[in-house]
Amino acid sequence: MPYPEQFIAPMRAELTQLGIEELRTPEQVDAAVQAKGTVMIVVNSVCGCAAGKARPGIAMALRHARRPDHVGTVFAGADVAATERARGLFAPYPPSSPSVAILRDGQLLFMLERRDIETRDAMGIAAKLTAAFDQHCG
Repeated sequence: MPYPEQFIAPMRAELTQLGIEELRTPEQVDAAVQAKGTVMIVVNSVCGCAAGKARPGIAMALRHARRPDHVGTVFAGADVAATERARGLFAPYPPSSPSVAILRDGQLLFMLERRDIETRDAMGIAAKLTAAFDQHCG
C-alpha cells in the first residue's frame, strides 16, 4: 500500500525545491529518459539514510558546475508504477532505495545504490556524485 501523501510531501519537497522534476507515472519516467543529454533519476525514500545522507548529498552535488542535463525523482512506496519503471532501467542492479542513476540515451552510465549511500555521509555522497557528473555529464 502506498504511503499517504501528507506523510511524504515534505520528503518530496526536499528534492523538488532543488528543481528536480517529480516523475510520478511510468510515462513521465519514459519522457525523462528520452530527453536529450544526461538524465539523473533519484529513487527517493522515507528511510533515515535518504533523509540524513542521500537528499542532503544530492543537494550539495547539484551545486557543482557540471551536472546532468535533466534530473527527475520517483518516490519508492508512493509512485509505485513510476518507481518500477525507473528500476527497470537500472538493470543489472537490484531494486534499491534510496538510489541514484545517471543515464544517457536510455543506457545506464552510473549507479549509486543504497549500500553505497549507507556507508557515506552527505559530503561523501556529494563527492561520489560530482565525480560521476565530471565523468558523464557536460
